[in-house]
Amino acid sequence: MSFVTVSGTKLVVGDQEIILRGAGLGGWMNMENFITGYPGCEFQIRVALADVLGPELSGFFFDKFLEYFFQDDDAKFFKSLGLNCIRIPFNYRHFEDDMNPRVLKNHGFKHLDRVIDTCSKHGIYTILDLHAAPGGQNTDWHCDSGSHVANFWLHKDFQDRAVWLWEELAKHYKDNTWIAGYNPLNEPTDASHTRVVDFYDRVHTAIRAIDQKHVIFWDGNTFASDFSHFGDMHKRWTNSAYSIHDYTEFGFPSSKETYSSTDEQRKRIRKSYEKKKAWMDERGLCVWNGEFGPVYARKEYDGDKTDEINESRYKVLKDQLDMYKQDSLSWSIWLYKDIGFQGMVYVSRSTPYMKLFNDFLAKKQRLAIDAWGADETYVQPTFQPIIDLLKKEVVPDEIDQRLYPWPVWKLPARVGRLGRNLLFSEYMIKEWAEHFRGKGEEELDLLAQSFKFDQCLHRDGLNKVLTDHASLE
Repeated sequence: MSFVTVSGTKLVVGDQEIILRGAGLGGWMNMENFITGYPGCEFQIRVALADVLGPELSGFFFDKFLEYFFQDDDAKFFKSLGLNCIRIPFNYRHFEDDMNPRVLKNHGFKHLDRVIDTCSKHGIYTILDLHAAPGGQNTDWHCDSGSHVANFWLHKDFQDRAVWLWEELAKHYKDNTWIAGYNPLNEPTDASHTRVVDFYDRVHTAIRAIDQKHVIFWDGNTFASDFSHFGDMHKRWTNSAYSIHDYTEFGFPSSKETYSSTDEQRKRIRKSYEKKKAWMDERGLCVWNGEFGPVYARKEYDGDKTDEINESRYKVLKDQLDMYKQDSLSWSIWLYKDIGFQGMVYVSRSTPYMKLFNDFLAKKQRLAIDAWGADETYVQPTFQPIIDLLKKEVVPDEIDQRLYPWPVWKLPARVGRLGRNLLFSEYMIKEWAEHFRGKGEEELDLLAQSFKFDQCLHRDGLNKVLTDHASLE
């Protein structure tokens, strides 16, 4: 079997073009708060749960979670929709300990190997995505740093460790033809715009010394949106594709207008998409859309408006996929499975896990603890005076400040990040962990089983749109 490779603007297998169409397995080997329902970051809840249960039972629960989250039934269903690629985000902590750096934790391969093999059995490619790097490569929760500072770019040793990890991964996977490629760093936010390019050059050299066959998918800077400082580096990087993340505001509660697929709205979506990939188009390079997709309303929070909101979101998704089909673009929607906000399948509210955390999840939703797709209605009266005070006394003209990653983060977003997503979350982590107190292996196993495929519901509207765009016809 031939490797997936890059030929000009296309991905090919042998001499045949292949369009990768799929989803990200977010929330699995890199857990995220909105995906599985905890506050804060993964490393924080792992510490908190070990404090409540002890390290042995805590480790048991997380291992069972990894086991049940993606299995053969998931792969069968995924393939039945006509999809052919899963992007697998992972956290460096599965392979290395901060207190024992550069010593490989081989058990990190246990579940990753299993899922790669399961996917290959069903004819599904995988892309390996370092979603959380030492020190945190971006300013958001999903790099698992517990901070809004991307310290990865401030300490060479963090970068050295990431290079080392990719060397180990390349050694392990260099001959696996069902791996479409490596995605060395998810959504970097480098304020200088130059350190990310230098790091990529180092990673390229390190991987290519071991593995010349796999495609390398490079995310743009500033959450995979900006390649403007990459210069001519593409001339140095072999067998490479370039990854955008094409989220649109129309898919989120923060949108000021309902999406109805007007000519003007479609033009705005295309303009944003074309801006992200302009650097590649000008140079005739291969583009991969590594993340995109709306979030969805839930009846328990959005009531009678739920169906109307979701129909609007499906229109957004359809129009984006129409663009990608016109351009023969490979894509990976975010995401495959969660607890009901964005996934193609989602954990039923009748499962033990969702019953246990029902009130806690409602509290999280009300307080807008998670940044992703937050509805700030309840907390706005509390936080708006802080924003107003900052505007009056400190930031009269935000354009003068341009505090990176402005304009992606404007003042209200920064206040929310530091105030709710960090501060509030810190005080709710122990509360989350206390839900597990007194539970033994049998109960913990049942909680983890809540994430099995047969315990999940299907988001049929989303899956129909994906299936309709899965073929090349």
